[in-house]
Amino acid sequence: MTSSEFAGFYKLTPEERLRFVGEFAHLDKAELGILAASSALKIDTANRMIENAVGVMPIPFGIAMNFLINGKDRLIPMAIEEPSVIAGASYAAKMARSKGGFLTSSTRSVMIGQIQVVDCADPEKARASILASAEEILRKANEQDPILVSKGGGAIALETKVIQTIAGPMVIAEILVDCGDAMGANAVNTMAEAIAPLVERIARGHVCLRILSNLADRRLAQAHVTVAREDLGGPEVVDGIINAYAFAAADPYRCATHNKGVMNGVTAVVLATGNDTRAIEAGAHAYASRSGQYSPLTHWRKDTNGDLVGEIELPMAVGLVGGATAVHPIAKIAVKILGVRSARELAEIIAAVGLCQNLAALRALAAEGIQHGHMRLHARNVAATAGATGDLVGKIGEKMIEEKKIRIDRAKELLAEYSKRG
Repeated sequence: MTSSEFAGFYKLTPEERLRFVGEFAHLDKAELGILAASSALKIDTANRMIENAVGVMPIPFGIAMNFLINGKDRLIPMAIEEPSVIAGASYAAKMARSKGGFLTSSTRSVMIGQIQVVDCADPEKARASILASAEEILRKANEQDPILVSKGGGAIALETKVIQTIAGPMVIAEILVDCGDAMGANAVNTMAEAIAPLVERIARGHVCLRILSNLADRRLAQAHVTVAREDLGGPEVVDGIINAYAFAAADPYRCATHNKGVMNGVTAVVLATGNDTRAIEAGAHAYASRSGQYSPLTHWRKDTNGDLVGEIELPMAVGLVGGATAVHPIAKIAVKILGVRSARELAEIIAAVGLCQNLAALRALAAEGIQHGHMRLHARNVAATAGATGDLVGKIGEKMIEEKKIRIDRAKELLAEYSKRG
């Protein structure tokens, strides 16, 4: 089984879907059992992962279909509680297939470690002195992680700057570290701690903070897609998407929701693979503000054929080794489903999913409105919250959609009516 394209995947039972995913990703019986369990994370494992653990909180884990990325079919594992996200991604990915799907690229896995120096008598001289000692500082940093260095990574460059703050001028030394297939926070922080005394001595000041930056703008992932206007629903829909993008590019209130749509896809895959969702979210939104104005993470335009063209670029500090990715049973299975072999490959896939998710949201806004798909699952959840079970969940949900009254009080009224009928 090699194709991710599957019409009516949502119509299958969870067991049938799991069987398909198992065959696609060559999951063994134990891995299938872990996915089928209501919570694969045991309390002993959770207790090793965080402090003061008292339990676990499972959220839905689903699969987005139809993705063609760099000519290869992919199933996309997503962990998310919001309705319509996975369906939207699958629908948009299917529209993108006729023009070749998504093309991706990425930069090296370089993270930044910052050392803050204060109380320098001559900040510019201190900055120059640190830079002149770059070789010694980088050597000290790389002594902290010989394994990373042996694999082609490690501290590769040193940069310095003087910044003006409300507390006075500060000298900032920044080490650039190629983290390979790790997210790299621990490695970078360890290096920053180790070189801090050396930097302090050279600068003749006082070192305060020494920590990595989550604005990983040296570790970028890009994705590109062309979608035929016919697959989108015609030239009017293309124009509607362009207008929606233009709105986001000009107005930060709209842009916040535009980028939230991107992160619906990004964060769901980051979480599913056991990576740091907060780091990715912080880096993405900071990157969106790099020009001084909060701007869209995606860019949309129309080509000479009238087809829609989209691009995305964002920091993507994700890894395949260390952290929850290495210990969480579901995260390990998610990585296997994706079939990725490097952190850069994972980063590129996540960028493609973010672009696809944004396409799904903009297409819904330009065509039938965002609530069309979202409300169907929401109505079912409202019905269940009101106490409906079995077939009544669907019946009450559909009735509320028909009436355009998706409210808990109406759900309870309908439940009472249907219950009287027997």
